Amino acid sequence: MEELYVFGTGNAQATRCYNTCFAIRDGEEYFLVDAGGGNGILTVLEDMEVPLTRIHHIFVTHEHNDHVLGMVWMIRMIATAILKGSYEGNLNVYCHAGLVDTIRTLCALTIQKKFCNCIGDRILLLPVEDGETRHILDYDVTFFDILSTKAKQFGFTTVLKNGRKLTCAGDEPYNPGCERHVAGSDWLLHEAFCLYGDRERFRPYEKHHSTVKDACELAERLRIPNLVLWHTEDKDLGHRKERYLAEGRLHYSGNLYVPNDGERLAL
Repeated sequence: MEELYVFGTGNAQATRCYNTCFAIRDGEEYFLVDAGGGNGILTVLEDMEVPLTRIHHIFVTHEHNDHVLGMVWMIRMIATAILKGSYEGNLNVYCHAGLVDTIRTLCALTIQKKFCNCIGDRILLLPVEDGETRHILDYDVTFFDILSTKAKQFGFTTVLKNGRKLTCAGDEPYNPGCERHVAGSDWLLHEAFCLYGDRERFRPYEKHHSTVKDACELAERLRIPNLVLWHTEDKDLGHRKERYLAEGRLHYSGNLYVPNDGERLAL
């Protein structure tokens, strides 16, 4: 059975957990989605025993630093393995067309030329369009524009081997314009900046984010049976799970998950 590897669960300003990123494990291979904001991605991969040599597909949702800067480290480390002859095949990096130059420029400015030379050779930056489907591992993955109010951002949807539909809605509230992609999902991965009860403290709406209540009401309305909440604040991390679950269950009757960094969820 496929597993969801939760590498990070925090928002851009989180310091007590890593920025939100994850992977779908299929057998011995991993489809990585985002890489967080720094080299903490390397620590969490090591802690969760995910070999770099088993990552051949990465999707970068958008340009914000808490999602894209970890890619510099992923490219550097995989390029190192390529040059040492210990990495087989290519690394395929998927993103919307506007991100290709951003990733290439970040690498050119921050890592050695010998590593950058792997880009375009064994490290491929592959632009995808809204509604485009690519075959990744054993899945047909359809990318879609989440209609962001801040920076252009894509999410994706796919059908797992067990027939369940999984959708990553990015790190902004669901936009009704994406209903054709999100509707019918068995798993929805959705941001929840904070509790609705803490909205005055964290002001999620000013940041174009949602609360636990908002995300749960959405999943209930769309009849989605499994909801994963992350991309949260981290001020009370030790009690985040229980507090978020308590509020969420008031508005959602399905299976609610508020994972911590390093958790694995059976899909």
